Amino acid sequence: MSPLEYRARKSVNVIAVTGGKGGVGKSTISLNLSAACAALGREVLLLDGDLGLANLDVMLGLVPRHTLADVVEGSVALEDILMPVRPGLRVVPGASGIVSMAALGGHEHLGLVRAFSALTGQYDLLVVDTAAGISPGTLQLVQAAQHVLVVVCDEPASVTDAYASIKALRSEFGIRRFRIVTNMTRRDGAGERLFATLNKVSARFLDVVLEHVADLRDDDLLRRSIRRQRLVIEEFPDAVSSVALRTLAARCLDWPLPNGPRGNIEFFVERSFKKLPPRLQVVR
Repeated sequence: MSPLEYRARKSVNVIAVTGGKGGVGKSTISLNLSAACAALGREVLLLDGDLGLANLDVMLGLVPRHTLADVVEGSVALEDILMPVRPGLRVVPGASGIVSMAALGGHEHLGLVRAFSALTGQYDLLVVDTAAGISPGTLQLVQAAQHVLVVVCDEPASVTDAYASIKALRSEFGIRRFRIVTNMTRRDGAGERLFATLNKVSARFLDVVLEHVADLRDDDLLRRSIRRQRLVIEEFPDAVSSVALRTLAARCLDWPLPNGPRGNIEFFVERSFKKLPPRLQVVR
């Protein structure tokens, strides 16, 4: 495809939401952030990147008839599995037991690239909710995005795992810029202190740039919305978490759009689902 053809297509910002440790609120943030961006007039596609233990459909109380596994098998088209959530927001459901990205063969890989390329021009933003942990497959998915959002809580294990994720992405893929969301903080200034701790050690040992883009305070209304399988920004629009998530959404929509081939959805898929480099090792 020529550069002119690439420029004619709509650029799509891709944001990967990750965090290393499970239980840090990554999926909740992905869902509400995507919905908040859609409410601001953007067309948003949310990909459940936990291809082995998908949970976004459960969080929304939805039962998908087909998943990305069916697309890989070639039994359905990608458009047929998209789940409308709200105006401007659709979810690509993952599946339990899907073959890992690293194990996809050339035929399946090419099929996914073609399937996603058909969506180019329809969406402004692709949000990827990654699996917990720092497996090679998860890192491969994250490194293909233009913007990496790392969620961290005020717990030693969360800070350690966030640091491990940043370290692995820096050493194996050369990523230097990370945007940090501190989550479930309980005291004034706790988010800033948590970020300062992570930033200090990362800048010293990893040669990376971290940006603190949001602090989401501990919020009982958010937990209540999760139990109800609802979005907090809709169920409790005045909750502190809702205000913070809408602010984050407005902020992320100002992040620069990619140019050229990197700005197309199929480029993201190409980089995500290709075979992992044999030397890739998860480091702590």
